[in-house]
Amino acid sequence: MQLGFVTAILPELSLAEVAAFAKENSYECVEVMCWPKGKAERRYAGVTHIDVTGFTKDDAARVRDQMAGAGVVISGLGYYPNPLAPDPAEARVYVEHIRHVIQAAKLLGLTVVNTFVGRDWTKSIDDNWPRFLETWRPLIKFAEDNGINIGIENCPMAFTKDEWPGGKNLATSPKIWRRMFEDIPSQNFGLNFDPSHFIWQRMNYLKPLREFRSRLFHVHAKDVRLDQDRLNEVGIMAHPNDFHTPKIPGLGDVNWGRFFSVLTDTGYDGAVCVEVEDRAFEGSLEKRKASLIQSARYLRQYIP
Repeated sequence: MQLGFVTAILPELSLAEVAAFAKENSYECVEVMCWPKGKAERRYAGVTHIDVTGFTKDDAARVRDQMAGAGVVISGLGYYPNPLAPDPAEARVYVEHIRHVIQAAKLLGLTVVNTFVGRDWTKSIDDNWPRFLETWRPLIKFAEDNGINIGIENCPMAFTKDEWPGGKNLATSPKIWRRMFEDIPSQNFGLNFDPSHFIWQRMNYLKPLREFRSRLFHVHAKDVRLDQDRLNEVGIMAHPNDFHTPKIPGLGDVNWGRFFSVLTDTGYDGAVCVEVEDRAFEGSLEKRKASLIQSARYLRQYIP
């Protein structure tokens, strides 16, 4: 396995600076954010360490040279919008940009692009399904044609009022994954698995590693602390932010020893990228850097 981090936590640094920081702190890879340039409303969105719009072979050569000079590799390109947004025009923008990310990944010689499948949060899973198939069958075919694996993160995206009640990502549970992979049986369609999302959903985050071992394209190392006293007050139907707090690895409820024990049993040998969404470390660039340094120090006991 290779230890890395998601570059979204260092938006003010250039890609070269991100790579240098990674090398200095014993990270072997980074998942590089590729949002369109411009302001984003959501936390950790809108970060552009590689601008894939109009991305050329010369651009790819420059990026490869930067990363090779630092001695750090790119684990995958990341872009996490809602391709099933209720507004068709908005959704088309997201889908088109995913295609740009896939093309850039190919030019860079990469094999993984990470994203969400999306969801109309006002509709049921069944009511979303026709649109999911209409959108993702051609996208996965496009990925296949370009030699790219699509890793879908299992985050429900149901944290705030504007995402309520269904959330903005369908791919949240093993039952849904089975249906997805049955209806789109491509071997280029898989998971970017994050155990923290199963913690606050009160789900087993180890069992899916075994069942979906062949679909594990990428892994996020993010932790979360569930506040049982708050949950007792507000109930499981409340907004999740009312009873859980994202933390860096080792400061939450994920048992990382058990997680890596099972992950190694599956034969997974890809990237495990720290994703920082811990507000306790957000106050400054130095604190965010410190969160990555602490995370690497903690996870190195499981990834030599």
